[in-house]
Amino acid sequence: MPVVTVQMWPGRTTEQKRALVKAITDAMVEHAGARPDGLHVVLQEVPLENWARAGVLGIDRVDLKMDKEGEGDNRGEGEQP
Repeated sequence: MPVVTVQMWPGRTTEQKRALVKAITDAMVEHAGARPDGLHVVLQEVPLENWARAGVLGIDRVDLKMDKEGEGDNRGEGEQP
């Protein structure tokens, strides 16, 4: 019974989550030999105030402040939340 846990910031739609767990399931079946009926995918949404990078809470990061104001996602390519 493989378990895949994804930790991410809140904000994705249910449809995005459906697509994500489908892609993860497909990848685990193809690359890890997992059976889809035995695979669990757990999405953990961690609030910005509970996530820090380089000693700075997500809610205090200057590069994310514009995102909260509706200016788009300013994480940068390949940068993980």
